[in-house]
Amino acid sequence: MSLEEFLHNLQCNINRANQPNWEVDWEDAPLPYKLYRRLRVVPLSLEVPVSLFESQPPSTPNLERIGHFLWYVYGITGVSQSMDPDDSLDQESYPIHSYRRFAPSGGALYPNELYIYLKLDDLPDGIYHYDVSHHRLVLLREGNVDSYLERALGNRCDISTCFGTAFVSTRFWKNFFKYNNFSYRLQGLDAGVLKGQLLETAKRFGFESGVYVQFLDSAINHLLGLTEEEESVYSVIPLSVAATNWAGNGKGVERAFTAEEVCRELPAISVELYEKSERIREFPMLLAANEASKIDSTGDFQKLGNQPAFRNGEKEIHLPEIEPFSNDFVEICKNRYSPEMDFVMGKVSQQRLSTILKKATQSYSFRSDIDEVPYGDESRVSIFGCFYNVEGVPNGAYAYDSVRHSLREISTGDYRLQLQSGLSLDNVNLLQVPLCLHIIGNKDYYQALGYRGYRIMQMEAGMLVQRLLLASSAVGLGGHPLLGFDTALTDRMYKLDSKGQTTLIQIPIGPFRERAWMRGSLLS
Repeated sequence: MSLEEFLHNLQCNINRANQPNWEVDWEDAPLPYKLYRRLRVVPLSLEVPVSLFESQPPSTPNLERIGHFLWYVYGITGVSQSMDPDDSLDQESYPIHSYRRFAPSGGALYPNELYIYLKLDDLPDGIYHYDVSHHRLVLLREGNVDSYLERALGNRCDISTCFGTAFVSTRFWKNFFKYNNFSYRLQGLDAGVLKGQLLETAKRFGFESGVYVQFLDSAINHLLGLTEEEESVYSVIPLSVAATNWAGNGKGVERAFTAEEVCRELPAISVELYEKSERIREFPMLLAANEASKIDSTGDFQKLGNQPAFRNGEKEIHLPEIEPFSNDFVEICKNRYSPEMDFVMGKVSQQRLSTILKKATQSYSFRSDIDEVPYGDESRVSIFGCFYNVEGVPNGAYAYDSVRHSLREISTGDYRLQLQSGLSLDNVNLLQVPLCLHIIGNKDYYQALGYRGYRIMQMEAGMLVQRLLLASSAVGLGGHPLLGFDTALTDRMYKLDSKGQTTLIQIPIGPFRERAWMRGSLLS
């Protein structure tokens, strides 16, 4: 199977993309977190703040504040126990235990890992792994690596002015064991969701950030001591409280250099891991896609111009402007809920819908190394939706125009039954859902960015998904991201075929009644 066919099938026909006769071995499942052995560890403060109403003033953080930041980004925040409804009458059924974080993940498997390069007064400079299971830092490489990291980024960011740099990686086996080759699509989305949570948390802590999705992969993986057949970095996110040149310091840009050149600047590090799985199966298509996505020379970095405005639909409904209100970021994260069969139909006001769409798109704006213009108005991903029982909005399919803050009508009607028929699993009752949003992206993702463009698009969709989930939680609604749906059906519904667009992910949003489960918060 060619990579073009593989990526097409991931989007349009997952059965063709997956390995045949796949069975999940739950007894040999990996842990949802990575564990290093015999390395220096730094415990982090467990006295995390119980509220975050406003952004904190910029100030160089200490170790305690970094611990709070990391916990809100990716720490284990709760434990839940529930039963599969199909197994409730089975005498030998067992409860499902899940370790929850504020950033959601498909199947609560969390295939991504978080690393951070820190330069603090009360901590040795170096590269650390965030050990979520113990809420601590694990020192992987000690020392100042500013110049190395700057070169791995193509000298496009002044790292010396940043107190830290976060790295979001994907550990392939962590959800391949369950989702087969489909995990390649899911891993990109999950990485985007984590980045969305990281950037939102950074704002609350007064940190400035920039997102770099183009870098010398092998050089960054070498810096972190990763085995590329098992794990690879997807994004690099410098963090600063000082004035930073996000476009670069101008050093060494007169010629391109390679990952091999940069790797020679630092010795390799050897680490020991604990891997619960005893039988790790091969995933050749994931490795082939990752290898084809790698950048080996700084001369291959690209920029994208302003995105063309995508206007679909003639009739326009202008949404009301949202009234400013203060909200507690901690409460929003704690209250985020993913309903399944527990959606309950209720009328949604136009003000509520307006708040979700406006807040999500406003907070989505970020610095990216592939944009010609930082914080441009036009995003590479957009929001469409099928609405039912929304005040002042006829039932139908709409495109959201974030610039004009309006809905453009594509067609009218009740699409709930069609959407329900397109689900691969009947785990969500869409007949009880008033808002079914869809993130839309470009089919020609690798025209300028090669195969790397596919995972960049998935990550940008995931970043927007997390903003939508947080905005929905802020107005008291639940949202459940879904990938098991018929993209051909939704593409036809929104008349996307002629526009070169496709549906990336589906998010039912609405009122809910919490399921019967036991859960405990680790925040008190």
